[in-house]
Amino acid sequence: MTDSHLRVLFISHTYVVGVNQGKLNAIAETGKVEVGLLTPSNWKALEWNRFFEVEKPYPKIKIYTAPVLFTGRGGAHIYAPWQIWKVVNDFQPDLVQVEEEVFSLCAFELAVWSRLTGKPLVVFGWENMERILPKPRRWVCQFVLNTVQLTLPGNQDGANLLRQWGYNGLMEVMPQMGVDTSLFSPLLSEADNNQEFRIGFLGRLVPEKGIDTIFAAARLLRERGLKSQIILCGSGYYEESLRQEAQKQQVDDLVIWRGAVRHDQAPEELSKFHVLVLPSRTTDTWKEQFGHVLIEAMAMGVPVVGSSSGEIPNVIGRSDLVFPEGDAQRLAAILERMICEPQWHKEVGGYGITRVNQHYTHERIAERLINCWKMLLNQKKEGLAAV
Repeated sequence: MTDSHLRVLFISHTYVVGVNQGKLNAIAETGKVEVGLLTPSNWKALEWNRFFEVEKPYPKIKIYTAPVLFTGRGGAHIYAPWQIWKVVNDFQPDLVQVEEEVFSLCAFELAVWSRLTGKPLVVFGWENMERILPKPRRWVCQFVLNTVQLTLPGNQDGANLLRQWGYNGLMEVMPQMGVDTSLFSPLLSEADNNQEFRIGFLGRLVPEKGIDTIFAAARLLRERGLKSQIILCGSGYYEESLRQEAQKQQVDDLVIWRGAVRHDQAPEELSKFHVLVLPSRTTDTWKEQFGHVLIEAMAMGVPVVGSSSGEIPNVIGRSDLVFPEGDAQRLAAILERMICEPQWHKEVGGYGITRVNQHYTHERIAERLINCWKMLLNQKKEGLAAV
């Protein structure tokens, strides 16, 4: 390793999908870091009962694949130890970044490797709620936290949780991935102010996404004589219940059901929205960990409005675009302002573009990561010098 050139090995099931590798490519494109990736060769999405073939769209990323036990289970999947050693011996990383939760068996495997080799370990995770973990898993969590030298929680609640669990080391809050501004571009936005105001949602059709709040807000807008249309992009087991709710709220004639949307189709769908609404609702077992669709819409200049669930307010960064969970009156008030004040609507769209460029592009996240790694390695070097 030189001061300007690092070798970093990423380990995560997330990157079996090529579009998710944009951050890794942005890091490699800086010319300051050689990027390796170990990802499962047999990853299965249990929800869809489908295996993924590892995609390799970026030649600058050196990709290793190996089978895992307990495929599809984020916290429980593990690599054969000799496969990990084979990869790290070949790639010779200066540090390893595991993007799995701190209580995962995969993070534990790399924590053991880190202790045996003295090489630094970085762990990224999304977990933002206190959970009752079985005793062995609590031990795994503490072992990892006592080993890792830099944590990257994906949200502020996750950062608070890690501190609560006793982690006192280096920490930086950032999402796992940024947004590709060549795909999600302001030039694609088509929505015309002369059209009916299009309220869009893109995500899973499940109760915790709070889509019924959009229906209730649209009903209030109609009662005030304001025309709107609801575009729902997504699929899920809750669709039939939502159709019944739309009828109950007497807005079923306003709803366009677009069905599941592939990621490469998302820019086209988002471009048709006058506003994207993410009305997530916290449950006993879940709250919004980030809301990646927010930064995709913001990158395109599509105004966004979100509930107060989890990380949404921090992602949006403006209180006038956030409403209390389940509060249709407050959501309707924000939407009414957007309809009645075109200049404010336009200003909010421009704000989103600026915020994404400052915080959420792949390139910006790559820059922040490299700075974090350098800080970690310098701290380690100073520690060794002091011995």
